[in-house]
Amino acid sequence: MFWFLLITMVVVVAAVTLAVVGGGDSEVLPDVAPEELVDPLPAARPVDRADVEALRLPVAVRGYRMADVDDVLVRLGAELAERDARISELEEALAGAAAAGDGEDGPA
Repeated sequence: MFWFLLITMVVVVAAVTLAVVGGGDSEVLPDVAPEELVDPLPAARPVDRADVEALRLPVAVRGYRMADVDDVLVRLGAELAERDARISELEEALAGAAAAGDGEDGPA
């Protein structure tokens, strides 16, 4: 009885292995091209909220593909840094204009 179970187990394991690996011309597990970004961020204009909400990153075996996530984070970081610099520049210009306006309101 022991030998019968052992031989049966070996035959089943061999059959499953051949089915998965593929014996001959039939492909049980065909090669598939990796997914690419479905909605990449626009390159010709600044990113807005709708672009970020519409962005869908491709899923890999263990979560998201790190290269795609890194690219998106670098792009968003650069956009935020550029906007922060522009906001700071405009606030300085506004403060300068307000200071110049206060100096002109003297007695006439």
